[in-house]
Amino acid sequence: MLLYQPELGYCYNSDSLFLYDFICHFKPNGRVLDVGAGCGIVGHLVARDNPKVVLEAVEKQDAFIEYAKHNARVNKIDYTLHKGNFLELDFEEKYDYIISNPPFYPEGVTKSDNEMLFNARYNINLPLNVFFKKVSQILKPQSHFIFCYDASQFALVCSELQKNKMRVVDVVFVHPKADREASLVMVHARNGSKSLMRVWSPFISFDGDVASKKAQDIYKRANTWSIKCQL
Repeated sequence: MLLYQPELGYCYNSDSLFLYDFICHFKPNGRVLDVGAGCGIVGHLVARDNPKVVLEAVEKQDAFIEYAKHNARVNKIDYTLHKGNFLELDFEEKYDYIISNPPFYPEGVTKSDNEMLFNARYNINLPLNVFFKKVSQILKPQSHFIFCYDASQFALVCSELQKNKMRVVDVVFVHPKADREASLVMVHARNGSKSLMRVWSPFISFDGDVASKKAQDIYKRANTWSIKCQL
């Protein structure tokens, strides 16, 4: 998959590829909404590998909207893109799956002056409480919300999901190395679920100085080629 990205500013990283792989474990189908699409990588990969997906996305930054549309055309992905702030948009129908690699850098960290990086990284742009409330409102009953977040904020994630009548049913912690703390958590929650949480084996992304076998398998399956350019 060819993916055009901005020359400067935010570009996708391994988090997006790991999230795509995690989402595909649940065989998504029906109406899928990618919140904060960026260049479109997560939604495009999911739609490519799951032919029963009807893909929609939300993106508020004009530059990313152009890249996402371009990438959809280049890769022949049927795509409906909603322009605007996810929290302010109205959706006529509910979704079977909502997927997202949202901004999750917490308050208190030094913020970038680059507008694209600021919107893509910091959770002040999409606070958990209002984000999850909106998701719960536009998900069908017992449907799926799959996303990644900062691992150190997992307790807060669970609390906010429960407040909005969603429950974590699958979770995997991503560690940069076997002897390092988790840096990322990938979460599968369901709207109205009463299931207990299934904690997957830790995902170790590096073995020494090279990508782990699991990470390499994901990179191979994703088969992405990044082109940095100005559209």
